[in-house]
Amino acid sequence: MQKKKHSQSSLYKCHSLQQLKTHHPKLEGQKRERRETERLGFGFSLSEQRAMSSSMIWRRGMHTLERLKSARIPEDVITQGQERVIDASLTLIREKAKLKGAVVRALGGAVATSSLLGIPLGHNSSFLQGPAFAPPLIREAMWCGSTNSTTEEGKMIDDPLVMADVGDLPVQEMRDTGVSDDRLMEVVSESVKIVMEEAPLRPLILGGDHSISYPVVRAVSEKLGGQVDVLHLDAHPDIYDAFEGNKYSHASSFARIMEGGYARRLLQVGIRSINKEGREQGKRFGVEQYEMRTFSKDRHFLENLVSFLADNSFTCY
Repeated sequence: MQKKKHSQSSLYKCHSLQQLKTHHPKLEGQKRERRETERLGFGFSLSEQRAMSSSMIWRRGMHTLERLKSARIPEDVITQGQERVIDASLTLIREKAKLKGAVVRALGGAVATSSLLGIPLGHNSSFLQGPAFAPPLIREAMWCGSTNSTTEEGKMIDDPLVMADVGDLPVQEMRDTGVSDDRLMEVVSESVKIVMEEAPLRPLILGGDHSISYPVVRAVSEKLGGQVDVLHLDAHPDIYDAFEGNKYSHASSFARIMEGGYARRLLQVGIRSINKEGREQGKRFGVEQYEMRTFSKDRHFLENLVSFLADNSFTCY
């Protein structure tokens, strides 16, 4: 097996599988980490450095803002610059949505066309960082050619009447200017509304960590002018009040949704990891939580969820 090619600037020396097989893998791995840690002069092992490398990207925005403030740049200069970047980011989504909507209408229109909108936001993930890299990788998997583009119902997803794509909101570009999470959540909501304005496009959101659930549901609720019903399929309820002190944590998105009054009904299906706070928060907000341990008992109801969704036009899932 050939070695994978890495740039010379890489911090890590990679070994092929064949090389590792010639030694005891655990011992050699420990020795290698010690050697590399000592060589680099870091206080972290290789595995810790790898975990940190992706998270460092998402700290750039904080570093930028700290540098600007330490340089005593006037606040209005920073704010005006941030707003220009935000306007440019939303303009990109708006113009692409207008184009894709016009194409669908020119082709004869459709009742609804799913429109991919990527929200590459990952810094609110509390453990492994990296969800922000997902949108382009999902697209790559969709169009890689390893499978055909026909759905189980015979629809072709490469048909522009079935699916459009308005690209990704430039989240990191905004964060690089120091845009706060409060403002960023507003921008995510605005991007979803922009897509909804271009009939018959309906946004199909690609995340991104689960913190984006809050601004997405808020946008749909505000745009439709009423509360929505939400079907949430997840192993976790994501309803902490403020996980690790972060009100926008990926583990707190549904607390923000329910506090804001954006959901009339929240059904959480598939929960397998929930603690005391998760259950208490569920009761506080009147959430219907269906755990995997009671799946057999709830099966009949869950099998009929499709009819519930079909009868309700104000539904997010």
